[in-house]
Amino acid sequence: MKLTRRDFAAGVVAGLAAPHIITSARAQGATIKIGMCAPVTGPAAESGRYAIQGAKLALEAVNKAGGILGKQAELIIEDDQTTNPGIVLAFSKLAAQSDIVGFLGSIRSTQVHAMAPDVLKLGKPVMIGGTDPNLTHMGNQWLFRFRPNDSYSGRVIAEYGVNTLGKKKWAVLHSTDAFGTAGGKALTAALEKLGAPPLLDQGYANQSQDFTPVVLAIKQSGADILGSYFTFENDLGIFARQLRQLGVNIPWVGSPSIVNITALKLAGPALYNTYGVADYAEDSSEASKAFGKLYRDAVKVAPDNQSSWPYDAVTVLAAAINKAGSTEPAKIREAILSIKKFPGAEGEYNFDQNGDGLHGYNIVKNDKGNIVFDKHIEFND
Repeated sequence: MKLTRRDFAAGVVAGLAAPHIITSARAQGATIKIGMCAPVTGPAAESGRYAIQGAKLALEAVNKAGGILGKQAELIIEDDQTTNPGIVLAFSKLAAQSDIVGFLGSIRSTQVHAMAPDVLKLGKPVMIGGTDPNLTHMGNQWLFRFRPNDSYSGRVIAEYGVNTLGKKKWAVLHSTDAFGTAGGKALTAALEKLGAPPLLDQGYANQSQDFTPVVLAIKQSGADILGSYFTFENDLGIFARQLRQLGVNIPWVGSPSIVNITALKLAGPALYNTYGVADYAEDSSEASKAFGKLYRDAVKVAPDNQSSWPYDAVTVLAAAINKAGSTEPAKIREAILSIKKFPGAEGEYNFDQNGDGLHGYNIVKNDKGNIVFDKHIEFND
């Protein structure tokens, strides 16, 4: 069955709802509460606004479709301050509210690692956007990922650069946090399998103000293509401008941050003609197009993965609770893991037993500031 934009905007939640009598939340004086840790302050505050808007749009669709177990859903937000201690504090505040049935964590792997012990201790479902593959392979059954992990992104960057762009002399650049380290390792491993081991593997510290030494290392390495994993869009913007100012114009294939709205605004023409792996690409599916229209109509700007994964997370969490017919954590977990062929903004969700819902990436190109979809690459292993 083909999902239309109207169907998607109206709320796909209704399709998975368990049979139950819809009652008035106002009459009962109760809501179903979902907690969200988001960067309201700190260097990721702008992307945090996009994430919150995505979650709120999903909540509106859920409530219009009848809510969760016949009650209206409510979003409770705590500021994670874009730091590891901040998200631990934010999650502890939310976890203290016993009537919150599920949570949205962070898009940043290092923050998810920081909060993971408390998630395991609490024993309630937490939706995440962090892409470090280890997050769903460390024995924590309460983490559910709503973006593809970097074991896939590394393979897609490598295959596209080597086989499509025909480049084998690589410089790999990555942040030294959990996300960047895992991504850099995944990309290097994929390149080695393709017979193109990197000439340079360069780490950098988050919130760097001067990337001149890094750019010079890339320039002197003899690389004819750059692969990158940037955690923060402001770092990427500074690096991109300095890269071009110092005359480096080799092809560049980056992790999803290279096509995020904040990065595009900060870097401008410095990112023209670059490529990215993008979990959200507006033209990649009917559901992605539907979310794009919904978001543009409501927010008046183009969406990116900062807003799409929270949209899907709220949508799927609500659908799972309705399917389970219960807010009991174990039943919600079982319902999430049973979801297959679910059309979301990010892609088609097929959850495995590790809690990973997506298993591929899109390749896109920055065409003078417009992000153009090229193709989707899916993996079955």
